[in-house]
Amino acid sequence: MQAGSFYALQREDWMFPSYRESAIGLLRGMPPETVLAWWRGHPAGWWDPREYGVASIAVPIATHVPHAVGFAWGKKLKGESACAVAYFGDGATSEGAFHEGANFAAVMAAPVVLFCNNNGWAISTPVSAQTRAPTLADKAIGYGMPGVRVDGGDVLAVYEASRDAVARARSGSGPTFIEAVTYRCAPHATADDPSAYIDAERVEAERANECVGRFERYLRRLGLLGDELVESIAAEATEAMRAGMAAAEALPVPDSSLVKKNAYVD
Repeated sequence: MQAGSFYALQREDWMFPSYRESAIGLLRGMPPETVLAWWRGHPAGWWDPREYGVASIAVPIATHVPHAVGFAWGKKLKGESACAVAYFGDGATSEGAFHEGANFAAVMAAPVVLFCNNNGWAISTPVSAQTRAPTLADKAIGYGMPGVRVDGGDVLAVYEASRDAVARARSGSGPTFIEAVTYRCAPHATADDPSAYIDAERVEAERANECVGRFERYLRRLGLLGDELVESIAAEATEAMRAGMAAAEALPVPDSSLVKKNAYVD
């Protein structure tokens, strides 16, 4: 989902992530250690959004949707062609901030793509317990924008849907809601025990069809990918991650006064 949508964008476009979208930073050239430092709570993980066109990560659910919409509307008012993409999960569509952002985007014809990663679960709450809408994409009707439902495990399908949505935004036609459907095969967080609510057989079936292996098999069928290239890609990725981990772990202990810096008037 992240890679497919990323390649539909230009450098002047901005991305507004939730706490799941680490890949978009890497794709924009962010060092792995910066991403890891953010997860450590280390100030080295506080990147300058202007450097990468990637906004600060929003941990509260859906609060960044109005940020993305406001950014996009601002670009429109300035006569610039840039657009924005806001990434969020299915649970975010139950939040007021999502409603406010989506409604404002449609009314102002803001050049923004609202990209929903529907993995079936908001922690332990299934989508069926969140909405009576047949699909999350159907919610777009109420806001007066197109709603597109796509296979979130198919990188080319995601790219195509994102490309069309970005083109629509640039043309002045306003926002698009994309619902990328996938399935969460791991716990929501370390404190979560998904065995209490998931279907183990469904998880195994979904794991067998995860996006990276699926794309690899597709490229192999086309004759574009062989064992040697696969091994070199895996080695390059492993080395990049190991180097990033080493750099993140070697960071000095931060000054504890930073916790209060910029938090108060002085």
